Amino acid sequence: MINTVSESIKYVGVDDHAIDLFEGQFTVPLGMAYNSYLILDDKIAVMDSVDSAFGDQWIANIRKELSGREPDYLVVHHMEMDHSANIKKFAQAFPQAKIVASRMAFTMMRSYFGDSFADELVVGEGSVLELGNHVLSFIAAPNVHWPEVLMSYEKSEKILFSADAFGKFGANDVEDPEGWTCEARRYYFGIVGKFGVQVQALLKKASALDIQKICPLHGPVLDSGIEEYIRLYDIWSSYGVESEGVMIAYTSVYGNTKKAAEKLAEILRQQGCPKVVTADLAREDSYENVENAFRYGKLILASTTYNGGVFPAMREFIEHLIERNYQNRKIAFIENGSWAPMAAKAMRALFDKGLTEGCKNLTFAENKVSIKISLTDKNISEMEALAREML
Repeated sequence: MINTVSESIKYVGVDDHAIDLFEGQFTVPLGMAYNSYLILDDKIAVMDSVDSAFGDQWIANIRKELSGREPDYLVVHHMEMDHSANIKKFAQAFPQAKIVASRMAFTMMRSYFGDSFADELVVGEGSVLELGNHVLSFIAAPNVHWPEVLMSYEKSEKILFSADAFGKFGANDVEDPEGWTCEARRYYFGIVGKFGVQVQALLKKASALDIQKICPLHGPVLDSGIEEYIRLYDIWSSYGVESEGVMIAYTSVYGNTKKAAEKLAEILRQQGCPKVVTADLAREDSYENVENAFRYGKLILASTTYNGGVFPAMREFIEHLIERNYQNRKIAFIENGSWAPMAAKAMRALFDKGLTEGCKNLTFAENKVSIKISLTDKNISEMEALAREML
């Protein structure tokens, strides 16, 4: 559990253990954190609100740290409802405080709450908010991952308040046995992944700052190894390859396509592939599968033919990749069909469509494996050739 960021910056956020699906689709077995921070200085700034279910707890957290003082500002970096739901409650509790946000954020507030606030301060790129020893400089971060997003840099303590960037799934009072990277990667590619160009623009701005801590709106405060977090974000947002290896994603009705995927994985390992990951698309977490597709540089898709095309779980998986501008990868296909295997053609057609919609630099293996019901010796020879091509 985070209690303090520094002597003068306190954590006033909350942990959610009741949530089953974040944003209605992402499984969060470790819960979720909605982060809010309080800067104590000559002027007091609260940094962002929390989810609607935790308004009273959030206000109580703020009052506890204020010790009888009153806040001067509520800084709104991001208007997504898990961070903005209690802005009106804050304004009612602290009517003398100014709401600080981007112009577009105020437009969204009027849509959300139905009216304006008594004291609004519009800020944007380059705006400065002086609190005393602490000074916030605002950074426009449009489409990371909503268009109204701002971040802010506090120069005396060298802290970046990064909105949803550098966030992860999981409550802060639960230790993540896999550390930061896995759930941060799943969070990034699930939620932010489409906006790589915008994240790259943000990282260019961040490179000019001396950042010692990152305070995101989800997950822990990052206070060491900042270079590594930024390095990973640079890889993810440039659609680079994080880990050498091959992902094999499959769908299988009666188990024969699964056997083919497992056999190919065995062949790849025998041929020296450094890492092979297999995924049953119908049974495993969709967004963990998406994160692995972006983690590795090579992807092999094995699908049953279904209604003359591709199996539904495979189609959904490919559409997830296309929606996130999948690029800079090599792709191969395995198809299975009882009488007329057609899945490879259907999968390729989905990617060809994606190449007109934001995907780039996709190359396709010359070798393809086409199975009729179950593996034959010829199919295994085809797999060996495909494995050599994918190494």
